[in-house]
Amino acid sequence: MNAMLSQGRRPALRWLKHAFALDPPGPAEPSDEERLVVDRLCRYVHQRHLTAPARLLLESTLPLNFITSQVLHFFAPLVSAVTDTTGYSHFAGFLERRGAVEYLCQRLDELEKEHETHGGGAAAPATDLQRDNDDDDEEL
Repeated sequence: MNAMLSQGRRPALRWLKHAFALDPPGPAEPSDEERLVVDRLCRYVHQRHLTAPARLLLESTLPLNFITSQVLHFFAPLVSAVTDTTGYSHFAGFLERRGAVEYLCQRLDELEKEHETHGGGAAAPATDLQRDNDDDDEEL
């Protein structure tokens, strides 16, 4: 009789065992489509020299990545009225995974290191304000 009772509970316990399963720790591995979207976004951020602010934003909102993905899904109908949402939906799906922010930070770091090793570590180009100040100094 005990054997029958314990066998009856096992399927329920197997379901309960996986009910609260989490993704493995560490960065999430994106699919090929997600990797293209994430790489394009990271390169865009890096080209604009916004790596440090992006890292700060990502690290400070780390616990909210799932909520952020749900907000992106919520606004998908509005975005679809303006543009194609294929990449948008891939990115939102990627953010649903626990290690997505960690992967984004690692990718931004990789791009920064590539830039430094290829001679990109030189001084940033002068801004218009700096050029105006230099012109003022020449006049004095």
